Amino acid sequence: MVLWHLIVLAVVQGLAELLPISSSAHVLVTAKFLHEDMATPANSLLLVLLHTGTMFAVIVYFWRRWVNEFLSSWANFAKFVKLVFVATLLSGLVGYPTMKIVERVLGHSGSKAEIEALFDKLNWIAPALAVAGLLILYAGLHEARRPDDRTPEARRWVRWPEAIAMGILQGFAIPFRGFSRSGSTISAGLLAGGARADIESFSFAMAVVITPLAIGREAWRVYREVHASGAPMPWSANLTPGLIGMACAFVAGLLALRWLSRWLEQGRWYWFGIYCLLAAAAVETLYYRGF
Repeated sequence: MVLWHLIVLAVVQGLAELLPISSSAHVLVTAKFLHEDMATPANSLLLVLLHTGTMFAVIVYFWRRWVNEFLSSWANFAKFVKLVFVATLLSGLVGYPTMKIVERVLGHSGSKAEIEALFDKLNWIAPALAVAGLLILYAGLHEARRPDDRTPEARRWVRWPEAIAMGILQGFAIPFRGFSRSGSTISAGLLAGGARADIESFSFAMAVVITPLAIGREAWRVYREVHASGAPMPWSANLTPGLIGMACAFVAGLLALRWLSRWLEQGRWYWFGIYCLLAAAAVETLYYRGF
């Protein structure tokens, strides 16, 4: 991959991964404009490294807040672990069977197909973007009209209804590319009655738990494809560009998180929903034009 292509994709990945607008849709569309095939083992491996860069951006951005909220005492830490564990368990219980059902139903002639191959098509990404946009738009407008009557002490914690709703919605975001993980979880938490800062912090704590699993699954898929082809793993050729991409995704991720936090606190969450709906229309138009 040409270096400037890599930098553009890394910046798009860093911004779109952490903003509630779906990195899969934006990276795929950008790659098509750049005439890059992201399904090749080398490019898939680069995407794994870009995801790693955005994960580190989340840790750096939220670390101080997590220490103050969740790691200030053993009691707080234990409560936090229980909330994250249940939310992540629900994500797995919802996401894995949904993924297998989608692979079976949407596979060619009823045969099984991997979810990554199915959602490498713009005509599948556009509806997922639209659904995410409607969810974000509704949650943002609903939350903006809701009076915040929680005390400052209560605002330091996500409650069980919010954690459960966020875990379930994260499960649906796993198989459907275009259905933003952060957009769905934050929207679910807001609709369940959570405070903005609480929901944002917990949503990305959930991401740090589940992202290594997603990265590991993708790396294993790349390894299986390379092993089946008999070619060596493209580690050495992609190490330097991969690290450059990680750094770019890391910086873009930090900027994206600052943007998200500011709009969420200002009650402008619904604007991300409007963007997703416009993006869905654009993606569908590109599909009918042959992209």
